[in-house]
Amino acid sequence: MATAFAAMADRPPAATTAAPSTVFDKIWDAHLVKRLDDGRDLVFVDRHVLQETTSAQAFDGLARAGRAVRHAELTVATQDHIVSTAPGRDEATNPAGRELLGLMRTNARAHGIPLFGVDDRRQGIVHVIGPELGLALPGSLLACGDSHTSTVGGLGALGIGVGTSEVEHVLATQTLAMTRPRNMRVTFEGAVEPGVTAKDLILHTIGALGTAAGQGSAVEYAGAAIRRLPVEARLTLCNMSIELGARLGLVAPDEATVAYVRNREFAPTGSALAEAARYWLGLRTDADAMFGQEFTIDCSRIAPQVTWGTSPQDVAGIDAAVPDPASFADAKRRELAAAALRYMGLEPGTRLAGLPIDVAFIGSCTNGRLSDLEAAAAVIQGRRVAPTVRALVVPGSTAVKRAAEAIGLDRVFRAAGFEWRDAGCSLCVSVNEDTVPPGARCLATSNRNFENRQGPRSRTHLASPAMVAAAAIAGRIVDVRREPAP
Repeated sequence: MATAFAAMADRPPAATTAAPSTVFDKIWDAHLVKRLDDGRDLVFVDRHVLQETTSAQAFDGLARAGRAVRHAELTVATQDHIVSTAPGRDEATNPAGRELLGLMRTNARAHGIPLFGVDDRRQGIVHVIGPELGLALPGSLLACGDSHTSTVGGLGALGIGVGTSEVEHVLATQTLAMTRPRNMRVTFEGAVEPGVTAKDLILHTIGALGTAAGQGSAVEYAGAAIRRLPVEARLTLCNMSIELGARLGLVAPDEATVAYVRNREFAPTGSALAEAARYWLGLRTDADAMFGQEFTIDCSRIAPQVTWGTSPQDVAGIDAAVPDPASFADAKRRELAAAALRYMGLEPGTRLAGLPIDVAFIGSCTNGRLSDLEAAAAVIQGRRVAPTVRALVVPGSTAVKRAAEAIGLDRVFRAAGFEWRDAGCSLCVSVNEDTVPPGARCLATSNRNFENRQGPRSRTHLASPAMVAAAAIAGRIVDVRREPAP
């Protein structure tokens, strides 16, 4: 399978555009099959990754139409959303997910699609295993029936989240028909303070620009601060492009990207890797390329971020207070902010620092990688979780869990009083056994804080792994830069 993946995904573009182009344009044009009569573009999909909640209906559609999977060798499946994360789990541990998990196994077997199920060493959240296995490569186009497919943009790939009907279309044709996204660029200037992470950068950006800023756009993240980010941090940044309203986000590949990809299971090797790397490193936005929107963010002014409402744009620095809805100029924004505060049980002027929490969750496709777990473990080393807090660590993949255990992180978390779980989406979305009780307040490393997201009437605040770890120890939201423990 690795040979087939490399051959399809790492080819150079069939043609280049004479006019100055963005990195997005260069990758998109390399995958363009044709312009359709309705104005949409038909693009070739290098990678198609399936998850259980959006694939069953797509396979049913294929069966009704009498169609086969066009390129099973370019498709993989994993079980992540509705699997139990209880240690030693299997497909039956979460009774509510048993049917869909079984259907995925049956459909994968019937169509010759590799399945990374709960019994496979490569199992994990779709957006975590894509980069770590080399399924997502720079310059490739990857589709998955989940909005946060944009995560792989951290490698300089185009990650397209699609709906169930589009999953069926990709299975049948290995193509997608969609409107070409517009170009948008966010440039990060200045130096990031210690304790401020990629999660804080993207949360601040969403708060500053709003959840509709990137609508219909491919967002390129640029600037010296982005180039200094490790690849896994870039994955976090691109993951939450969706919360910015964008179709996808990406960072131009560089030497750090090539180093990250090297030796991944499905990545090219030897001379094929050398040839691919030359192409990847040429994927740069031309100096005179045009963007429909451009924004600049001063990193030096960003503090660790915490959300206070029910949208990712309801966010502020840890040293701030919950705003008064009346302070917003837009009437609709005032109405939404007031509703959010009622749901969250907060009053205007409440300081974010010091707000008690009931649950601390470290995991998800946003922050469930080894570097995220290392950052959290560094904060809790030798300390204990507050007695009023339930604290969970859920690795983003089985490989992440193995790597963490190999360096003793599991022992650090367990000694502190954290639950050490198996890989899966867990508390990021309440379609499995992990939920937050009604009215309870959770500080989470995931990407969404919508009403009922973690369970009926649950209250979710978003933050970085280090911030969540510090809050678990303190029993309240604290500034990890100043107060890592009570």
